[in-house]
Amino acid sequence: MNRADRTPPGRDRAGRRPRRRAAATFVDHIRADGVIVRRESRHHRKHQKPATGSTWWAPAARGWWIAVLFAIGSALFAAGSIPAYADAVGTRGDTLTYFIGSLFFTAASFLCYREAVDAATPARNPHHRQFFTYQPHQIDWWATSVQLAGTLYFNISTGLAMADNLSAQTAHQHVWRPDAIGSVCFLVASTLAWYEACHGWLAWRARSWAWWITLVNLIGSIAFGISAVAGYINPVTGQVNNIDRADTQTLIGALCFLAGAILLLPERTEETHHRSPTPNPSPRNPPTPHDRR
Repeated sequence: MNRADRTPPGRDRAGRRPRRRAAATFVDHIRADGVIVRRESRHHRKHQKPATGSTWWAPAARGWWIAVLFAIGSALFAAGSIPAYADAVGTRGDTLTYFIGSLFFTAASFLCYREAVDAATPARNPHHRQFFTYQPHQIDWWATSVQLAGTLYFNISTGLAMADNLSAQTAHQHVWRPDAIGSVCFLVASTLAWYEACHGWLAWRARSWAWWITLVNLIGSIAFGISAVAGYINPVTGQVNNIDRADTQTLIGALCFLAGAILLLPERTEETHHRSPTPNPSPRNPPTPHDRR
């Protein structure tokens, strides 16, 4: 490793956090024995601790809850966008379904945010956790923060949509507009997550769970964006631009998010199931960015 990448002696012993470059998709992780190992940033935060429980049942693991909460929220959004379901439960029940689904999205997104923040917490005092932090040099911090903000906008939009007799102006400003902003946030967050998993804008990594997860989530975010455009509410007449297209794109996006949530489960345990013995890297011959473990 060159001089710029060399960690001063004793720095890891003092419990400093791993170094991250600006918008880097890799992190130089300092092991307990002092050896520097370069990891993918997503892998670093997803596999900080050995996976507990099985792939499909592990209620003691945060990663399992992230997947389950996202799956429930996605399933509720998918149900709410099906016309037959809306006819069966009525407008009030349909909007309530969306609102509850948005709460599950927010809970899962907050756990994702905490996962990214905790991955950069100094090892010196692992029990001290800041509730909110500012980590602008971490691409995963940006992705999870923007995603969390998007879910909060969805909370506002779906919550106010349950009110009766909204005026056209109110529906435009407080239902459609937060929905549009939330959709933009999801698109930005999904794009950053895709870049992180691919280490660039384009890549073919069909053997990687992370690649498939970020791909389907990106497609889902694009669908949500189209849905927001189709669901534009005219502030004068209160008419929706194209309700059928909005529902269809919401359904597509929700199903994509559901698929991504399910794939989070095998990703969580992939290191346990596919770990193979390899010699420890030497400080004189550190792994290249292509060594993803």
